[in-house]
Amino acid sequence: MLAKRIIPCLDIKDGRTVKGTNFEQLRDAGDPVELGKLYAQQGADELVFLDITATVEKRKTLNELVKRIAHEINIPFTVGGGISAMEDVSVLLQSGADKVSINTAAYKNPKLITEIANTAGSQCVVLAIDTKKEEDGEWYVYLNGGRTKTDTKCFDWAKQAVDLGAGEILLTSMNNDGTKAGFALDITHQLAVNLPIPVIASGGGGKVQHFVDVFEDAKADAALAASIFHFKEIEIPELKQELNNKGIVVRI
Repeated sequence: MLAKRIIPCLDIKDGRTVKGTNFEQLRDAGDPVELGKLYAQQGADELVFLDITATVEKRKTLNELVKRIAHEINIPFTVGGGISAMEDVSVLLQSGADKVSINTAAYKNPKLITEIANTAGSQCVVLAIDTKKEEDGEWYVYLNGGRTKTDTKCFDWAKQAVDLGAGEILLTSMNNDGTKAGFALDITHQLAVNLPIPVIASGGGGKVQHFVDVFEDAKADAALAASIFHFKEIEIPELKQELNNKGIVVRI
């Protein structure tokens, strides 16, 4: 059985790590490279760095930051934010990123997924989906950092992305994000069970039991969290040991 992965996420704004609730009310959480080094030392399996204002402000992800991260950190890491063309991907991979996360640009130009997969390999393509459960009980795709609603259902877009060549889905529930009340188990389960690629659950992790639930009940391949790690509410070694004690396969 493949080990379940624990992935700290560092949302970056103006070169600093920030964290909010439901995509708003951002507060500073420290230097992304220093935090990343700490998490690597503590046993994180991978890291995700997201430049959260790049798409909105029409900036490209900070390439210099990626070089610093690659120089300092010895575990795989994914970079996202403002990636809209193969040229952006090439620069980031050459600077040391292992994977790229694409979201809004992929939705607007689905061929970008195939282009990256054909050029760099499907394993490099992480499709990030920000999704929100609406009053009709359906989960819909949101764009531009959660600012723009679409009429596309989350599962439909995820399935299309797999067909186009995506190698992994990073699924963030906007309803759960930053609440520390648990992951969105229903939509995570739907994707994890029905898609042939790994699904990373994001949004809502607040205590060890939430990670147990998302792995055991929702069948996620990996779980991503931010503020509980940034503000030392749960330490990664402690989390992994607890998961191991409950029979969940993790890399200790």
